[in-house]
Amino acid sequence: MRYAIRWSLPLLAALLAAAPARALDWQSWNAGLRAARATGRPVLVDVYTDWCGWCKRMDRDVYSRSDIDGYLHSHFVIVRLNAESMEAESWRGHSYSARALASTFEVSGYPTTIFFTSEGERLVNLPGYVEPDRFLLLLRYIGDGHLARNEPWDDYVKSAQGGEH
Repeated sequence: MRYAIRWSLPLLAALLAAAPARALDWQSWNAGLRAARATGRPVLVDVYTDWCGWCKRMDRDVYSRSDIDGYLHSHFVIVRLNAESMEAESWRGHSYSARALASTFEVSGYPTTIFFTSEGERLVNLPGYVEPDRFLLLLRYIGDGHLARNEPWDDYVKSAQGGEH
């Protein structure tokens, strides 16, 4: 019996070490905007479709990274919006289907990441798949307030790559 226990503990430790980061706590559009107003955090909206291969890759390669997951949890309210859903959502006192809302924000490809202020003002659309390191850089640019202070993106990238950030 002892022999089996000795071999089980290292196996269990290896399995736990390889466990993926915690799952992101994606919110619905309406709940996310309410949470953003309450917390003062900016909003990241992942606009996706169920059939989108690049959306699935974004989930697998980008959102699952522990550094990105941790930064999102501490700096953003995160929302998922299915661009083909007819589910009713609200924005600025009007009701839209999720599909119409995506169209309102000029989403034409998937995935598209849209950033909003905590008050629901759109900051920027980021179309397509973004490599994880670049995505984290962008999250920090917005989450740490560089965009709000009108710091040019190129200046931020230079300072971040130079170790000043």
